[in-house]
Amino acid sequence: MRVFVTGATGFVGSAVVQELLKTGHEVLGLARNDAAAQTLLAVGAQVQRGDLQDLDSLRQGAAAADGVIHTAFVHDFQNFKACCEIEGHAVAALGSALLGSDRPMVITSGTLLVSPGQLGIEDTVPVLTSEQFPRAVTEETARTLAARGVRIAVVRLSPSVHGDGDHGFVPMLIDLARKKGLSAYVGEGKNRWTGVHRLDAAHLFRLALEQCVSGGRYHGADEEGIAFRQIAEVIGKRLNLPVVSLSPEQAAEHFGWMAGFAQIDGPASSQLTRERLGWQPSQLGLIADLEQSTHYFNI
Repeated sequence: MRVFVTGATGFVGSAVVQELLKTGHEVLGLARNDAAAQTLLAVGAQVQRGDLQDLDSLRQGAAAADGVIHTAFVHDFQNFKACCEIEGHAVAALGSALLGSDRPMVITSGTLLVSPGQLGIEDTVPVLTSEQFPRAVTEETARTLAARGVRIAVVRLSPSVHGDGDHGFVPMLIDLARKKGLSAYVGEGKNRWTGVHRLDAAHLFRLALEQCVSGGRYHGADEEGIAFRQIAEVIGKRLNLPVVSLSPEQAAEHFGWMAGFAQIDGPASSQLTRERLGWQPSQLGLIADLEQSTHYFNI
């Protein structure tokens, strides 16, 4: 299968590209600059120049492929709503190129959106709308495309997709702890995040594409729920810093724009994903990765 991959040189997307290539697929990767293009060519992928705001390029890439995996996202959390608007337009453009065909498309959402405070399962439609939480636009657009006949599925990734090269929430928490001189959680720190290693996530994307069921939802969650306090404690231990409980008011000042994410309780199951796709995570869990890694703490 010739697969068009957005975010092809990103943390998750680059692992997806390697997963596809080693299992016999061809890859057409989206590249927004010369460096990204050279990276793709070096691993044996083909190049489609463009970015998420170049909708013509997205449509061209999707039209030239047998399937699409969309992992790209503009990670400017200071302008989160605008980034999500870009995401909605990009997903719609990709899907429009697949109308009237049976070619599969797999896009990326998150487990935190599913059912905060309860164990989220794959069949649950998120309770949050894009008006309440802008990132929900991804799944809203997917449902619209599925209703129009696009064979589209969603992989919901954990808030921590971890491993060598991670530059997401956990490295941000580590940097924040260094700057503030403490590792923090809110209240009792019992709110839960899920985690998945990037290599396990890449395997999941391939399986979801190969076995794509329109309207399918799959969870990239190796662990159903890791207490945020546990994450804070291992960061404090590795940095030799105090671990402190903050009030919600203190959290707003300490975490800044991350305060909401630091307090979300978002456990999620991947049982149905494992049963339906045969997905079996095999890499380190988040806490073990943090305890053993050199890459997170520059050791």
